[in-house]
Amino acid sequence: MTVAGTSPHASTRATPWTAGAEALRRQDPELAGVLLAEYERQTSRLQLVAAENFASPAVLAALGSPLANKYAEGYPGQRHHGGCELVDMAERLAVERACALFGAEHANVQPYSGSAAVLAAYAALLVPGDTVLAMALPHGGHLTHGSPANFSGRWFDFAGYGVREDTGLIDYDEVRELARNRRPKAIVAGAIAYPRHIDYAAFREIADEVDAYLIVDAAHTLGLVAGGAAPSPVPYADVVCATTHKTLRGPRGGLVLCGRRLARRIDRAVFPFTQGGPQMHTIAATAVALGEAATPAFRGYARQVVANARALAAALAAQGAPPQTGGTDTHLITADVTPLGVGGPAARGRCAAARIVLDKCPLPKDAPAPRDCSGIRLGTAAVTTQGMREPEMARIGDLLGRALRGDASAGGEVAELVAGFPPYRDEVPPFREM
Repeated sequence: MTVAGTSPHASTRATPWTAGAEALRRQDPELAGVLLAEYERQTSRLQLVAAENFASPAVLAALGSPLANKYAEGYPGQRHHGGCELVDMAERLAVERACALFGAEHANVQPYSGSAAVLAAYAALLVPGDTVLAMALPHGGHLTHGSPANFSGRWFDFAGYGVREDTGLIDYDEVRELARNRRPKAIVAGAIAYPRHIDYAAFREIADEVDAYLIVDAAHTLGLVAGGAAPSPVPYADVVCATTHKTLRGPRGGLVLCGRRLARRIDRAVFPFTQGGPQMHTIAATAVALGEAATPAFRGYARQVVANARALAAALAAQGAPPQTGGTDTHLITADVTPLGVGGPAARGRCAAARIVLDKCPLPKDAPAPRDCSGIRLGTAAVTTQGMREPEMARIGDLLGRALRGDASAGGEVAELVAGFPPYRDEVPPFREM
C-alpha cells in the first residue's frame, strides 16, 4: 500500500507520525493500514469541512510524544502526582503564549474539546435552571447552545435568537428584546454556521443592560483572531471558549480565556469539576500551535483563508448555489443548494462521490425541521494550509457546481488538483508494503 509519488522502498524520513509509526506497522499492520488509508483519504480529496485543518508536523510530533504517558491532575505547581516538573513547563508555555497572543489575563488550556470548554464556562458562571440566550441551532448555533440532546439543553433554560429573514444577519434587536423579557444569567455569542463577523460590542451592551455574563464561543474564528483577520472578542467577553484546531491549526482540544477575576472559577470548573487529568501531549501540541500562530507567516495565512473564502463564495453564487448573507467575512460559507434541485444530505453525497468532503447544513428557512436541510457548509482553512489561493477557489467552485449537479466525473479533476498541493510536502508516510 503506497501513496502516489512515493517509492515503496524509499528510506524512512522524518514524518509527522514520529518514529513510533514503524513500530506500529510491525506490531499491528491492520491498524497501521487504517492510518495510512486515512492519510491517503485526507491527501487525495478536497477537504472543505469548515471545522478541520492540517496540523503541522511539529504539532503532530508533540501529539505523539512521551508526554502522553504523564498523568498530571491539577495545575502547574499544584499537581496530584509526582514527576510533573517538565510537563508543568509545557503547560505554562501554552498558557503564556495564549495570553500573549490574544491579550487575555488568564487562559486554561486543559479542556479536552470545544464542548468541554463551553461546559466549563457554564459550570463556572451558572447553576442548573438558569436562563441563557444563545443562537438557535437552525440559525447556526451549536449543540452546546441549548440542544435538548445536549447537557446544555437539559440543565439550563435556553432561549434562542436568530437571524433576519431578509439579510441572514443576526437580529440584534431580537437579542435585546429577548434579553429584556427573559433576564438571562448569561448570553452566548458565537455560532458554527454564521459566516459574518459578530458585533461583540453590541452583545456586551445588551449583556450589561440585563446584568448577564457574556460568553463568546469563538471555536471557529479564534485562529482568524490570532492572525488579525477577525475582530477579537477578548475585550468584550467575560469568558471566551474555543477549540485549538479549526482555524488555529493545532491539535484537537479546547481553550478558555478570561479575566483575572474569573480565573479561579474557570480553573476549578475545568478541574476538578468537569475533567480529570489533562492530556499533556495535547497541551504541548497546543503550545506549538500557539507559537506558530504568533508568526508573521500565520498572519498571512489567516488573511488568505478569508480571501479564499470570499472567492469561493462568489464562485458558488455563480454556480447557482447562493451563499447565505451574500458572502462571508470568515473562513466559513453556508450555501443554499435547493436551486440546483438537491437538498443538503444529497448534496454532501454527490460531492463525496466527486472526492469533495464537506458538510450538510440546516438553513434558517428549514426550521423547525432542520434534519431535512437545504444547505451545505464548507470552509477554506485546510485548502489554504495546502497553499491554494484565489485561482484554485474559482476552479473548486466549478468542480462543486458539477458535483452538485450529479457529475461524479469531476472527481478525476479533483484528484489532479489536490495532487499539486500536498499538505505535508517533505514527509512520506511510514506505512509501506502492507
